[in-house]
Amino acid sequence: MKKLTALLLTGAMIFQAAAGTVMVSAAEEKVEGSISVSGSSALLPLAQDAADKFKEKYPDVSITLNAGGSGTGLKQVSDGSVDIGNSDVEAESKLEKEQAEELVDHKVCVVTMAPIINKELAEDVKDLTKDQLIDIFTGETTNWSEVGGPDEEILLVTRPQTSGTRALFKEFALDNNEEVSGSALETDDSGTLLQSVADNKGAIGYVALSYLVNNDTVSTVSIDGVEPTMENTYSGDYPVWGYEHMYTKGEAEGAVKAYIDYITSEEYAEQMEAQGYCVTAKMEVTR
Repeated sequence: MKKLTALLLTGAMIFQAAAGTVMVSAAEEKVEGSISVSGSSALLPLAQDAADKFKEKYPDVSITLNAGGSGTGLKQVSDGSVDIGNSDVEAESKLEKEQAEELVDHKVCVVTMAPIINKELAEDVKDLTKDQLIDIFTGETTNWSEVGGPDEEILLVTRPQTSGTRALFKEFALDNNEEVSGSALETDDSGTLLQSVADNKGAIGYVALSYLVNNDTVSTVSIDGVEPTMENTYSGDYPVWGYEHMYTKGEAEGAVKAYIDYITSEEYAEQMEAQGYCVTAKMEVTR
């Protein structure tokens, strides 16, 4: 009788545990609500692709995404206007210390920033030293003939001060030298920047590598002989890269947490690389 009672109790415990597992699993699968995101244009293609695939799994979730630049995303998540602020740089570089301390950083991937030029220049200009790149963007060099190119005036297509892409490029490509002010063309929309470089013979700018996947309207430029590729970023040979951040005000919860978890999951890693972003866990170097 005692053995029978013990078996029954054990069976009840197993049933309860199994039932609990089912309930937890069901709760995990039931994701609903709305998510608002703004910020980095460099991260926008990944955020949009992940949102589309996430909504296929969880159709009861609505996601609104806008770019506007890292500074905008950080400001809006700080003041509660959006749930997630996307940024190419750490919050401390754009916000007051007290504001930044309220945010939680989720490093979702690594982005490579590539110098791009008009395709008509590509035959003559395939590689620039870092010093040459600095001289071009600071206005010391104003004609392509000075760096082995044709007799063509250099047209800088730059980004506003709020841009995280600009901050990252400034730090790792320009050694923190300031870009020349008063550029004829300035935009934080990467699509617009790409088109501007494609349409103007002497143009040079920079975009995230993700914007160059399946896009041959412009040409990339190597820096000190190293091409801006994912392979060279993983190895650390190419220097102009940074972490992409998704910031939340406080810990992420509910649909917001599920969305961020999905982006950083093994399930999504292959798709992340297909779009030109590096998986953080595969980096051979860190910062």
